[in-house]
Amino acid sequence: MSAATLPAATREIRLASRPVGRPTAENFRLAESPLPALGDGQVMVKNLFISVDPYMRGRMNDVKSYSPPFELDEALDGGAVGEVIASRSAALKEGDVVVHSLGWREYAVLDAEAVKPARTDLAPAPAFLGALGMTGLTAYAGLLKVAEFKPGDAVFVSGAAGAVGSLVGQIAKAMGASRVIGSAGSPAKVARLLDLGFDAAFDYHDGPVRDQLEQAAGSAGIDVYFDNVGGEHLEAALSVLNIGGRVAMCGAIAQYNATEPSPAPRNLALAIGKQLTLRGFLVGGQRQHSAEFAGKMAGWLADGTVRYDETIVDGLENAPQAFMDLLDGANTGKMLVRL
Repeated sequence: MSAATLPAATREIRLASRPVGRPTAENFRLAESPLPALGDGQVMVKNLFISVDPYMRGRMNDVKSYSPPFELDEALDGGAVGEVIASRSAALKEGDVVVHSLGWREYAVLDAEAVKPARTDLAPAPAFLGALGMTGLTAYAGLLKVAEFKPGDAVFVSGAAGAVGSLVGQIAKAMGASRVIGSAGSPAKVARLLDLGFDAAFDYHDGPVRDQLEQAAGSAGIDVYFDNVGGEHLEAALSVLNIGGRVAMCGAIAQYNATEPSPAPRNLALAIGKQLTLRGFLVGGQRQHSAEFAGKMAGWLADGTVRYDETIVDGLENAPQAFMDLLDGANTGKMLVRL
């Protein structure tokens, strides 16, 4: 694409105000921003899909955390996959598909070192924001490296119909789990988990999580809990975990919009007598496993061992609503916005 035909500006979603509790449409603003001229070693990318993820809710608060907070009246950022439309880098050419972190906008100018090629010969482009991207690495490393899963373990996954949870369950089955149990928020999601190979699944709206988990686990209990939810789910898992059980603490979506501290888990002392291990983790601390993960996941996707779902919303202007819907559990699998 010639310089004369390159876009001079991009539409983007900005944080208009900081949410209190559940985000609303008024917290976001669609704006336009000029694009910088392409410098040496840089590329211009037309975004094809952007990712909206639960962790972004924390970055909308002005508090110190593992990721810096979003700035008011500045474009949000996050995972995106797009096509290079102009390049001043020898490493990339027009037409290459790449993954990068300047989502929530239509176009982005980046240093070539800040993007990663997407192997679209292995899977469609949006898979590199999900099963073959950070989502997949989160599931793989969280289960195998953080929770130290071993064949024969019984595994419980909360938020199991989400992008990470659905992969965790399938990886556990592929690696020899004795039983995989998932919780989800609707009958349709429960049915999908069973279709994906989960041995048991339940709708957490149907009764106390502990009661349903005990029934699903039976006398064998569980050895590993992959926690995407926190709160009542973590409390239930602590009760059902066997001696020496392990918990990978990935997320706590039940609490992200809360304005008061959660009272659960109220039974944390069980971790002493049961000699449990609870480990929080961030995917950024697991990048050393990326090559191992990519090889395994590519094979599982190719032979059908692992399948993935996507919930796709069209239009940048609808990204805020997609994000709010994600926090409400409206997605099955990865929530993406197609531009």
